[in-house]
Amino acid sequence: MNIHEYQAKELLAKYGVSVPKGGVAYTADEAVKQAEALGGPVYVVKSQIHAGGRGAGRFKNNPDGAGGVRVVKSVDDVRSNAQEMIGQILVTKQSGTQGKEVKRLYIEDGCDIARELYLGMLLDRETSRLTVMASTEGGMEIEEVAAATPDKILKVAIDPATGMMPFHARQLAFGLGLEGKQVGSAVKLILSLYKAFNDLDCSIIEINPLVVTGAGDVMALDAKINFDDNALFRHKDVEALRDEDEEDPRELEAAQHELNYIRLDGNIGCMVNGAGLAMSTMDIIKLYGGDPANFLDVGGGATKERVTTAFKIILSDPKVEGILVNIFGGIMRCDVIAEGVVAAAREVSLNVPLVVRLEGTNVEQGKKILADSGLPIISAQDLGDAAEKVVKAVKEAN
Repeated sequence: MNIHEYQAKELLAKYGVSVPKGGVAYTADEAVKQAEALGGPVYVVKSQIHAGGRGAGRFKNNPDGAGGVRVVKSVDDVRSNAQEMIGQILVTKQSGTQGKEVKRLYIEDGCDIARELYLGMLLDRETSRLTVMASTEGGMEIEEVAAATPDKILKVAIDPATGMMPFHARQLAFGLGLEGKQVGSAVKLILSLYKAFNDLDCSIIEINPLVVTGAGDVMALDAKINFDDNALFRHKDVEALRDEDEEDPRELEAAQHELNYIRLDGNIGCMVNGAGLAMSTMDIIKLYGGDPANFLDVGGGATKERVTTAFKIILSDPKVEGILVNIFGGIMRCDVIAEGVVAAAREVSLNVPLVVRLEGTNVEQGKKILADSGLPIISAQDLGDAAEKVVKAVKEAN
């Protein structure tokens, strides 16, 4: 689960992380009130959407104008910029070409920036440990730094048996070239971030940029936090921060039916049982020259109703021009999948090519249900055959 920048800063501030003062605003009048409370003389007006690159982004109604993060020097400027931003569509590198509507702003104190750095915490699968990444190249996306200057990324893996110790934080501070009082300020911030990461069951905390002020303080100028969805039952206060307007409605509906669904950019919908098989299915679609439109794992104990819902979610994506159903029946029975597919196809008036590959428990019953349905379903013998047929069918349909 993602949250907005202002929400992330409110959480981190409770753990002692130094952040600039600021407040959220939903209207231009509220933005002015927040600015007046801050007192100035410099304000930052920040669009709040679930996408990075807001400063470099552009609004659809004014692509040649200013971006989604603006530094201004008067309350009047706060008002005029708020009026320009609220309700408009902001397009960034991470939002996709469709962009996201700005429904709220964060009005923040200006900051005397001497240096911009990067700091991130995440779970590293290679080491099975929480890893802290730091770089002197603040303000840039860490992927770009990794590609262009990987030597400028410092990594410290934390042994869960000891947790983060002060020497870990000092190692990072020295690696960033901090000195004097800056080191103590950075150590306090890093240790506080680590405690927040563990206490809140985070999957990522990213501070970009982490800034050193003219006075030598180290401060989180931006903050991004992702949470482990499987741990949200422990954090009802965090779950309450969810902004469903920022999430894909198909993903929300899928979650309500205990389906694992992630929308992608392709045109071939996938319905599979098992995460590993789903990944393999997407890979082989790419191998045969197609592009998957989604990741969808119906799970091992799906019912006919859940399969029907999954099928309808796939078809609700206007980009989908073909569907591949790939089921290996172990706990999941092939006849249940077949009944769900037939029911959904009839309900939504299927008008795109559908390729089905079934194998495993009750496979013959499943194939008979599909064959007797009277629907134009293309049967496949194995995974390679299924991928080749769906890619071919989509191309021919176009």
